[in-house]
Amino acid sequence: MLRIASTVADPTPTTECLSQAPGDEVYDAIFHPHCERLLAHCDAVLRIGGASAGADRMVAAAEGRGLLIYRSLDEIPAVEP
Repeated sequence: MLRIASTVADPTPTTECLSQAPGDEVYDAIFHPHCERLLAHCDAVLRIGGASAGADRMVAAAEGRGLLIYRSLDEIPAVEP
């Protein structure tokens, strides 16, 4: 079975004294390590969209763990029910 994790949850606290926006220093210090820990529960990563240093960072981390990297839904093998 192929497990692919996806998260839309943003673990960054929203208080004014912390992160002010995605991509700032505090956000990057919290968000990316959190997502990299999620990779421990994945077999593969689907890289979609355009330019994104954060997404490229996740792909590099996934490659470092030996995970499969897909760049299109068409690349993901079908699973028989």
